[in-house]
Amino acid sequence: MTITTGRSVLWRDQRFVLLASARTISVLGNGFARVALAFAVLDLPGASPGKLSAVLACQSLPQLVFILFGGVIADRMSRSRLMVIADGVGALAYTGLAAMALSGHAPLAGMCALAGTAGLATALFAPAMDGLVPLVVPAERLQQANGLLRMSTNTCLLLGLALSGVVVAWVGAGWGLALNAVSFAISALLTGRLRLPAKPAATSSVWADLREGWHEFASRQWLWVVVIQCTAVVSVFSATLAVLGPLAAQQHLEGARSWSVIVAAQALGAIAGAGLAVRVQASRPVLVAVIATFPAAFPMLFLSISAPLWLIATAMFCAGVASDVFNVLWASTLQHEIPEQVLSRVSSYDLFGSLAFAPLALLAAGPVAQRFGSGTALAGCATVVVLATLAALSSPQVRALRRSTSPLQASAATSDQTAKKPPADPCPSETPHT
Repeated sequence: MTITTGRSVLWRDQRFVLLASARTISVLGNGFARVALAFAVLDLPGASPGKLSAVLACQSLPQLVFILFGGVIADRMSRSRLMVIADGVGALAYTGLAAMALSGHAPLAGMCALAGTAGLATALFAPAMDGLVPLVVPAERLQQANGLLRMSTNTCLLLGLALSGVVVAWVGAGWGLALNAVSFAISALLTGRLRLPAKPAATSSVWADLREGWHEFASRQWLWVVVIQCTAVVSVFSATLAVLGPLAAQQHLEGARSWSVIVAAQALGAIAGAGLAVRVQASRPVLVAVIATFPAAFPMLFLSISAPLWLIATAMFCAGVASDVFNVLWASTLQHEIPEQVLSRVSSYDLFGSLAFAPLALLAAGPVAQRFGSGTALAGCATVVVLATLAALSSPQVRALRRSTSPLQASAATSDQTAKKPPADPCPSETPHT
């Protein structure tokens, strides 16, 4: 494993700068929306935790249900154009949510419908985004591009989360949602300037395209093995962040204050991890990525034994570093190894599989903690991370796959750049606004 540089080359690329600018503005708005939507619902007359759960569930369910079709559409049309459409849908959805919150007239059905529309926009946006990077960035710069994108978006998400509380307290949750709608609109304008060429009209059916994407996904052992690993790891990590960690902090630390320190440590670690991943060149990227999931177990373990706050925060920082090393290496490997014409479909299967059981884990976390205690539940989560990672490492392809520059990806990027002398034209998320 070696260390490389080369960021300045990408920052001189107009198309990459346009894409990075669109994503950072979009994610900054998303930071506002995460806080603003919750308080917009809770501030309404007759609000309850149940209504908030209903709205958030309506937002997340379409992301899971329609993500595979989002991959098909992204492989059938210009990905930049699809991202513009998705951003436009998201802008309309959040404009409607903001109007409801500001007017005080927000029937639950209307809030759920608009939240579901925002979730649909994400399902369209995410696979297109994953498939766009190789069309904008030369193959030899993919890892640097993914790392820089994640570093900038992680920074903006942290900034958005930090400022959102002030904005919501100062001007109200409705204006926080309005800011998110504006960020969608700006992202759409910037992405629209990429001007990627249209694709030939599709002659196959949607179901045939889904089958082709599944074949490309299932035929690579290293791919589906790591997705199964991520299904387990993402599920227990989501349960830790949303339910078990706050419970443990309330029971054994100083409650919300301590938990905010721990969450902030993870966010800072993610920024540092993306910066590190820009420079690291691994000859076996999938192997390094899988090994990088081990640190996710340590904050769960330390929370389970009521370790000191500084030790838990340090472990969470390391988990944040490792998670973004994984994300950058994984995204870059997919973009190198998967043919461009099916990349968005394969990415959608990856996203669907990784997130499939996270909602169930969130539902089960509370009852399990109540029955066995949060410490036991967290220890179980740490065990799941270790066992899933060891199982993934048992795959020969995971251990053996070596870094390569796919001729197809390289030629796609090269031909795309030479074809565009005029204007200009990359990973989850975790999601427009992922």
